[in-house]
Formats: sequence, structure tokens, C-alpha cells
Amino acid sequence: MRRATVKRTSRETTITVTVNLDGSGKTAVRTGIPFLDHMVTLFGTHGLIDLSVRAVGDLDVDLHHTNEDVGLVMGQAVTKALGDGRGIQRFGWAYVPMEEALVRVVLDYSGRPKLIVRDQRAPRNALRGSGTAYQWEDFEHWLESFVRSAKFTVHIDIFSGRDFHHTCEAIVKAFGRAIRQAIQRDAGRRGIPSSKGLL
Repeated sequence: MRRATVKRTSRETTITVTVNLDGSGKTAVRTGIPFLDHMVTLFGTHGLIDLSVRAVGDLDVDLHHTNEDVGLVMGQAVTKALGDGRGIQRFGWAYVPMEEALVRVVLDYSGRPKLIVRDQRAPRNALRGSGTAYQWEDFEHWLESFVRSAKFTVHIDIFSGRDFHHTCEAIVKAFGRAIRQAIQRDAGRRGIPSSKGLL
């Protein structure tokens, strides 16, 4: 079983993430940021990754540090569980609609961290709830933090979507499904999926 636990403690946050990449999508998430909890839960559910995330951060300052560090630790946990990537598909992609929103995510477990977002409609309105305002910049920063520490190359294309919540939800569902495909075992490959011999 490809499992890992990563803990990070700083003066700003204390975070523990446990992943099982061969799970069934069971999640237990508590970050103190309700919208982020929802997104992380969707990621695990649609990626079929069992996921536990516990975060305590300086939310009295703002949500920036907790939001960023949750992404960093999630990415570290996924990479730790994958190891050298031996025997995986490596590439993954998914289209996901969410009502009026339509998103495509294409990714490569390459060892080269890069996030590209091509946004053709870019809603910049804040989603307000539970005393916080989670904005597009926060969502994109969480994704960037995850991608950077997991060392994925990720391309996200947003084709349509008027609603902030629907658009973010479509992205996370597609992200989860694309990772699910990329980390699946390739029956025809025993070694590392690269002509270089390493990712």
C-alpha cells in the first residue's frame, strides 16, 4: 500500500497529512477554513485517495499561511507515498463539468513543478461564509503550493463558469481524477516511466 504521513510545524501552522493512494476516497479534513475543507474533501473523493488533513494555523491573522501550508504538506505526502514513481502511468487528464462550469486538467508526474492556468472567464469574486472570504487568489495559491511540493506539471483550462464555487469544484474534481489516472499502476511497466530512468 502506498501510504505516507507528513507533519509540518512552524510558528504559523501545525499540519498533519496522511494519504493512502490505493484507497477508496475516505476523507477526514479539518483546516479551519470551511471552503478549503470542502475542496480537499472533493480531491480525495474523486481521486480515490484516503486522506486525513488536520491543520491549526494563525487564522486570527488571515487564512494565507494555513491555506499555503496545507497545499505544501498535501503535495509532500503524495510524493512521499509515490516514491520514485516506479510502475505508474505518470500522465493523467480529466474533463469535469459542474453545472455551467467546464474544466480540463492535464498533468505529468514529472519531477518538474509547474502550474499553468488558462482562464477564459476568471471570476474574481470572493466566496464569503463562516466569517472568512476565500478568493480566487487563495484557491490558486493552494493549488500552486500543492503542485510545487508534489513536483507535478499541471495544466488547467477553464472553458466556462460564472459561479466561483462551481468553477473551483470542477477544477478540484478534475485534478483528483487526473491524479488518480496518473498514479495508477501500468500493467505493462515495471520500471520508472521515463527514458532517463528517473522522474
